[in-house]
Formats: sequence, C-alpha cells, structure tokens
Amino acid sequence: MTDVSYQQTAQTGEASLGDYFALMKPRVMQLVVFTALVGLLAAPMAVHPVVAFASILFVAIGAGASGALNMWWDADIDGVMNRTAKRPIPAGKVTPDEAKVLGFALSGMSVMMLALAANLLAAFLLAFTIFFYIVIYSMWLKRSTPQNIVIGGAAGAFPPVIGWVIATGSMAIEPWLMFALIFMWTPPHFWALALFMKADYHNAGVPMLTVTHGRTSTRKHILIYTVPLVILAVGTGFTSIGGPVYLATALVLNAMFLKGAYDIWRRDEAQAEADGYAVEKSFFKLSLWYLFLHFGAILAEALLPAAWGIWA
Repeated sequence: MTDVSYQQTAQTGEASLGDYFALMKPRVMQLVVFTALVGLLAAPMAVHPVVAFASILFVAIGAGASGALNMWWDADIDGVMNRTAKRPIPAGKVTPDEAKVLGFALSGMSVMMLALAANLLAAFLLAFTIFFYIVIYSMWLKRSTPQNIVIGGAAGAFPPVIGWVIATGSMAIEPWLMFALIFMWTPPHFWALALFMKADYHNAGVPMLTVTHGRTSTRKHILIYTVPLVILAVGTGFTSIGGPVYLATALVLNAMFLKGAYDIWRRDEAQAEADGYAVEKSFFKLSLWYLFLHFGAILAEALLPAAWGIWA
C-alpha cells in the first residue's frame, strides 16, 4: 500500500455507523454467511440452534474483518477505480488507520469467539481464511500476477468448509466439493466483470488478465474455466450432498452458464462495444444467481428429508 493524497485530505465529517459497516463489505459478508450456513446445515450432525447462530455470527464478523483489512490495504487503488472510489476510505469518511484497527480487532475477536462457540478446528480455518485473503491475496497475489483471482479465489471458498467443521469438528469430502464449486466459479465471475469495467484495473495497476493478456485471451479463459466448472457442478449432484432437486437445478444453470461463456468467447471487442457489453453483463448477473441457486439447492437437499418426515 502506498501513501496517496487522500490520506492527507481532511475527512468530510465524522464517520457514521453505516460507514464502518460499509468497510466490512456487507454484500460479500452475505455470501460468506449463506455458504457457511449451507455447509453447516448440509453436515450429517445436528447443531444446537444457539451454537449455530453464534458460530455463523462469528464467521460473519470474521468476513467483515477481512473486508475492513482489505479496504485498508487497497485504499490507494480503490481511489483510482470507478467501481470502488466511493468506498469509505477513498471517500474520506474513514481513515486507513481506523479501518486497520477495526479489521485486526474484529479478526481476533471472531477467531477466539468461534473457538469457544464451536471448536478449535473451525477457529483455525477462519483465521487461515482471513490470513489468506489479506496476506496471500490482497498483499501478494492481487498486485503481482494475473493468477490473482484464480489462486485468491480460495479465500472465498472456505466458508462452507468452516460451516461443516462447526457442525462435525472434522473434515470430509463433501465440504471440499462446495469449496471447489466456489473456487472454480470465481475466475469466470470476475473476468466477466473485468471485461466490461474496461480501464479500471489498468488505471489502478492491477494485473488482471484483461490487462496482462488482453480481452481476447480473457474471453478464452472464461470458457476454459467454465467447462470443468460445469462438470464439477453437475457431478456434485451424484454425491451425498446432491439429489434430484440439486441435479435439476445444476443441469439448467450449467447449460445457461456454458452457453453464456461460449457467447462471450465468440465475440470480439467491436461487437462488445457496439452493444455496451450486454452479453458480458448478462453473464456476470447470471454468475451471481449461479452460485446462490447451487447452494440453495444443496440446502434444499439437506432440509427436505426432515420436512418430508414432519409432514409424512
């Protein structure tokens, strides 16, 4: 992180609670909470509701801590990119030091409290996830290699594993299938965004694939990564966390996702410019629903047997 002019600029006023909450990346936090909860509920062992609620709350706080630390470290480039220029630090509402202190404080609290509420393994995984996101991804990969989002995507893939370990206290293949689903989904999702964000990453000096290898290569990579993602997603339907509801959902979503990736691959920049990157934006929106509906289907497969038992 480098010193830039916004650090010497007077703040526009006293920060509100909303500004501090925005530091925690609430939209990302929602995804973390949802996937961690699915991992917890899909596990073969029941968890007391109070323990489950407390554990997921501490996972959410850990995710928020990661967001605050990421905004602290990336404040210089956030001020350059149109997509992030209104975040609390570049907007002058919160200082970098405030974000750093908040992030470290919440990190320590979330890990210690999860250890007390659930188990040490879950707490260790949460601590490792925070470390991976801040040190491995934000401080190292993001600014040094076009593989940033490929490797760094692991940080966002750990929550269902943490949820599973909260319930069971041990590892199994099923949470790693959920991990792999998020891990493989992340590159096509962010590369589609990079295609229509145009010069943002270039201006910020972030070596996203669109900057280092060009848009044509990025389009090809989206399709290349989508193919194994589709195989993985559909194949998960034949495992213990799958079933008819999941399989039907996966077949429809992955047919749409594969077609979207193919449509992106066969286009050139002239076509994309002509329609305002309509195909790329549509694919990006689909990618948001893609992950949510897959995990929703896993959740349905976990909860429906109990519901059928109640109504039988």
